[in-house]
Amino acid sequence: MANRHLARSIALQTLFEWDFNNQDEGGLVESIKRNVEEFAPGKGDFLFVKELVTNVIAKQKKLDTIIEKAAPEWPIDKISIVDRNILRIGLYELLFADRSEVPAKVAINESIELAKGFGGDSSSRFVNGVLGAVYKEIGEPGKDEVSKKKKFKDIAYEDMPREKLGGAVVYARDKDEVYLALVHDVFGHWTLSKGKLESDEDVKEGTIREIMEEMGLKIMIKEKLGENEYVANDPEIGKKRKHVTYFLAESDFTEIKLGPSGGLDDAKWFKMVDILDLNFYDDMLPIVTKAVNILLAKNKA
Repeated sequence: MANRHLARSIALQTLFEWDFNNQDEGGLVESIKRNVEEFAPGKGDFLFVKELVTNVIAKQKKLDTIIEKAAPEWPIDKISIVDRNILRIGLYELLFADRSEVPAKVAINESIELAKGFGGDSSSRFVNGVLGAVYKEIGEPGKDEVSKKKKFKDIAYEDMPREKLGGAVVYARDKDEVYLALVHDVFGHWTLSKGKLESDEDVKEGTIREIMEEMGLKIMIKEKLGENEYVANDPEIGKKRKHVTYFLAESDFTEIKLGPSGGLDDAKWFKMVDILDLNFYDDMLPIVTKAVNILLAKNKA
């Protein structure tokens, strides 16, 4: 999620639920996943949201003490749930986050924007007042710094740089059963293994390499299934098009070994008849369905 403001909005929603439910941490990770999926499907930086939420909760008592000192006329339980959790986020980032990642001014401005978007009529002034008081108390760090955040011009879709990826519906046969190898992402979806192709790399060869790196499976490509393209945000260059070519590929029915990846947490073989109940992304369904129909036709032949 290049848009960290959106990530903070999701963290606020999660903290609101946590606070509303008497600060019960049970099911916190599931709550984060659900909110990322609902408010930023396909865009969510789950790890950033999770770290922000868990760090705020870990330091909640200290943060609340600071809030009450900065606004002595407002006991913490008299501040609205939205406002106090905006303040917790803002204070955590102001006092404890890596300042090279989140400058003090950014922490304050982001919280004010959250207050404008989710709070009441006076929320932004209240948040600004509390965070501003703490900012002065700690010596106004970064007061004279110039923001280093990169700004990108709006660019037409056809002019966006395009990144090529290769992926596959990987299948294997074991006795009378057909199995599909799928990966599971941190947002709760089962999906297809894919990866970035090297410059000038043949798409088939690159896909074979990526599947080996991501799942530890040696595949043989059988046929092309289709292509998919979507827009993603790159912190260095701005918006870009990711173009994925998908293949149907066969592998031996061997153990899957999930490679290092920040966005995946599991990989498994599934019997073909069992994938109907899995949670797929909508744009993956046509690719998977086409592969299943091809395999069913082969079984009947």
